[in-house]
Amino acid sequence: MSLPFGATAAAIRAKDGVVVGADRRMSYGGLIVSRNVRKVHAISERIGIAITGLYGDMSGLLRIVDAEVRYYEVSVGKPISLRAVSKLLSNLLYSYRISPLYVEAIVGGIDADNEPRIYVLDPVGAITEEPFAATGSGATIALGVIESMYSDNISVDDAERLVEEAIKTAIRRDAGSGDAIDILKITRKGISERHVRLRVISG
Repeated sequence: MSLPFGATAAAIRAKDGVVVGADRRMSYGGLIVSRNVRKVHAISERIGIAITGLYGDMSGLLRIVDAEVRYYEVSVGKPISLRAVSKLLSNLLYSYRISPLYVEAIVGGIDADNEPRIYVLDPVGAITEEPFAATGSGATIALGVIESMYSDNISVDDAERLVEEAIKTAIRRDAGSGDAIDILKITRKGISERHVRLRVISG
């Protein structure tokens, strides 16, 4: 589903981890509302999420997910699984199906069986597992870059470079995306984050 809000998020499953990234521009139509909106977030030590769409819906959904994850981990006494976070998001989005939240989400990380996985969710909670994904107004461009260079045995370091290149390429052609990129690299050892500030591209 194509949402009327500018953004590009992308994720790749590697043999040894998952990389999730997104730009920082928030635009509605032809208006750049902000150049500093975080769209990637660490949910736990081994799970990250990228959300594109309407900022109010994005931030509200993240607050609910954060509270539910914390409650689960305190109640059960162990970290929540990647699959459980994805199902939680799916159920939340489906509960708003009459008046959907304008968001698309990519959840990635290391699951309970110690394997890297990526789940993609649409605005009404449909969920699919994919080896790579992209959402937002620049998704088509980003997917083209990833598809041309992806392989099943890609390393997490190469996946990080490919996610960055895919989002940069989308930014060059999609006016709704831009300004900077946040990248989460998730391995069995935990999460590391990198911020890439971009030059203004003219002409």
